[in-house]
Amino acid sequence: MDYFKNLQNLLSIEREEDKQAYQKLTQSSTIAERRGSGMAWYPIAIRGTEISRGDYICVEVERTTHQDVNHQLRFGVSAALFSNHDALNNRVEGTITYVGGNKLKITLRTDELPEWASDGKLGIDLLFDDNSYDEMQTALKLAINRAEHREDGKLINILTGNKPPTFQETIPEVNCAGLNVTQQAAVNKIIAANELAIVHGPPGTGKTTTLVQAIKALIKLDGKQILVVAPSNTAVDLLSEKLSDEGLNVLRVGNPARVSERLMSLTLDSKMAEHSSMKQIKKLKKQASEFKNMAHQYKKSFGRAEREQRKALFDEAHKIMKEVGNTEQYIIDDLIARAQVITATLVGANHYTVKNIKYHTVVIDEAGQALEPACWIPILKAQKVILAGDHCQLPPTIKSNEAARKGLTNTLFEKCIALYPHAVALLEVQYRMNKLIMGYSSQVFYNNQLRAHESVAEHLLHHGDGSLMFIDTAGCGYEEKSEGTSTTNPEEAAFLLRHLSRVVTELGNHYNKSNFPSIGVISPYRQQILLLNELIPHSAELQANRSSITINTIDSFQGQERDIIYICMTRSNTEGVIGFLSDIRRMNVAMTRARKKLVIIGDSATLSRFPFYAGFIAYAEASGAYVSAWEFVE
Repeated sequence: MDYFKNLQNLLSIEREEDKQAYQKLTQSSTIAERRGSGMAWYPIAIRGTEISRGDYICVEVERTTHQDVNHQLRFGVSAALFSNHDALNNRVEGTITYVGGNKLKITLRTDELPEWASDGKLGIDLLFDDNSYDEMQTALKLAINRAEHREDGKLINILTGNKPPTFQETIPEVNCAGLNVTQQAAVNKIIAANELAIVHGPPGTGKTTTLVQAIKALIKLDGKQILVVAPSNTAVDLLSEKLSDEGLNVLRVGNPARVSERLMSLTLDSKMAEHSSMKQIKKLKKQASEFKNMAHQYKKSFGRAEREQRKALFDEAHKIMKEVGNTEQYIIDDLIARAQVITATLVGANHYTVKNIKYHTVVIDEAGQALEPACWIPILKAQKVILAGDHCQLPPTIKSNEAARKGLTNTLFEKCIALYPHAVALLEVQYRMNKLIMGYSSQVFYNNQLRAHESVAEHLLHHGDGSLMFIDTAGCGYEEKSEGTSTTNPEEAAFLLRHLSRVVTELGNHYNKSNFPSIGVISPYRQQILLLNELIPHSAELQANRSSITINTIDSFQGQERDIIYICMTRSNTEGVIGFLSDIRRMNVAMTRARKKLVIIGDSATLSRFPFYAGFIAYAEASGAYVSAWEFVE
């Protein structure tokens, strides 16, 4: 099918670009540089080993320094254990099977710990993630084969635009407590769908709450197991917890991003550890380990009798491990069979423990951020798919400009919304923002269909305060500066912090330390964020309330909210160049994080050459929310 062949080509282009970027980053870099960019843990200490699946060895390690450095080592990725003595030869590859705090477990592709592991400083290096790309390509290949079979290909034909989805005309009445009218309508749409339903959830409209109630209702109606997936671990964690809170038996495949006791108790590892057959496994593993240790005592120069003895010991260990494998599989099968909901990332849906399971219904959350080839991994396991998300917020991250230009940014979610408006349920009531903060976003992105719930429509920080402000720096001479691939605007950063200091001082008259409003300062540019973080210690008022203030990029605020949001637009130049500010979906995310007050600081002369920003400035003026920065210059 040409549809999937095109996706395969785009994915190959993306993989190549991603691989080159990885090689560029790692080939000539030092261990310290790799550690700084989150690609390595170094130094580490080995805390324990045990025999794993397929006679491989699983090693638990802990990073002993630089524990505050963010890293990209995640469950399921390929990594290598290395020694700094001779980095080329002294490394063995494997797969990370657990990450928590400063400890991780890696299953090495060897049956014993190499001798050099006790010699010199050790580290863990992140390898290129070939596995995810392989899984996506395999799914696309499978989709081509399946599309030709009438029954198997039904869902594929609908999702690729060849056949419209169908809905049951009469459905059992399901009333979910606490849902509003549009949320309930979305649940009904999900229940009525035979193959496809789409939930479009703008910011603050309770998409997660709606999905959880729909999943609960589906399980109550037919009792069938449901697969719930999302592109990020964070989204999977949130759904796993909420579904568990509703009393459902949830099995989380993979490793949560957040290490909370609650979440860990939902994982396969944790449930296996509590299983009644686990004592037997521990006993057998200990036995196998002892046989292997005895076998290793026979060094290389030995006679025939010793060789036979060594072989017999290895055979015995292997036989025991086979029994361990069978018992583990029995436990896994038992736990999976009892789970009502299985949750995983898109690629995690093909984890070896659940790879061959078929489901009646698959739910894909954050589908507006999901790369289409990854979506086909879980879809091919289903008869019915629920897509939920918001294509007016952040798109998927794509490394290759060519792949993006040729259509890889266009998600399955967007395609289906355009193809089948009758399959879409829009959540219209938002519970986050003052209506003035919400207004422009609703107008531009949601066809003016978004409404502020009465509990939030008029809420303010205090009586007499405004909820929206655009501060225009035009004519102030706050010029942007290029910083490598990023951009900064030092004067605008300093102005923002001075203005925020005034607001914080004023709030001191209405709030105390325990109930002080939360504040987010956002800029699209990473260098501007670094600059703001450098400047903030120079303000006594802001330092006194530092725990209430978060400064970060737009992407890191996705899914979050604050009482007050400041957006530092940064761009100011005579050419009217605004770079990736032209991605208005990112701007939609930034503007909709604020609950009670949104302050945007920028240069109208640069911004207003772009229709979206010209429209926002006009909206601010019409709302009495436009001021010039000159009014604050002392």
